[in-house]
Amino acid sequence: MVTLKPDLETRLAEDHPQVDSLRDGREPEHLQAIRLWLRLLTCTNLITTEIRTRLRESFQTTLPRFDLLAQLERHPQGLKMGELSRRMMVTTGNITGITDQLEAEGLVRRAVDPRDRRSFTVKLTPQGRKVFAEMARVHEGWVIEFFSGLGAAEKDSLFTLLGRLKAHLNGKEARP
Repeated sequence: MVTLKPDLETRLAEDHPQVDSLRDGREPEHLQAIRLWLRLLTCTNLITTEIRTRLRESFQTTLPRFDLLAQLERHPQGLKMGELSRRMMVTTGNITGITDQLEAEGLVRRAVDPRDRRSFTVKLTPQGRKVFAEMARVHEGWVIEFFSGLGAAEKDSLFTLLGRLKAHLNGKEARP
């Protein structure tokens, strides 16, 4: 069970008590947008924190290591270090450090790219595939647990609304 600590969302409500006392029961659009942003941020932070804790306790690993293994699992042909960096949105130095650790544990291997001898392609080893498959199976259960407080229709609705928001943020017209 995730325990909720006082967060930005709670503090915003405390800082803006007038939101609850508006005559028509609706809050101004700018406060509604801020409260929604803080609710999304709070949920993301709660889930991420819990996943980090569980990965550490269950597998003695970190979220960045899990994410790197997940990227490689989706690309059995391997990925170049720079591509891993772009996909994970971290520096190549971070990717190098994580790859060094995973390679020392026998979970990934690096190979010189025959088309560009200055770059390396990283691939999962058979042991890496086995280890990641177990982590992914357990991780999936955690995610299902996190959303178990919502019914199927609520999950569908939330998914659709977040998809519309994502399309809007990407500058694409959202489909109804």
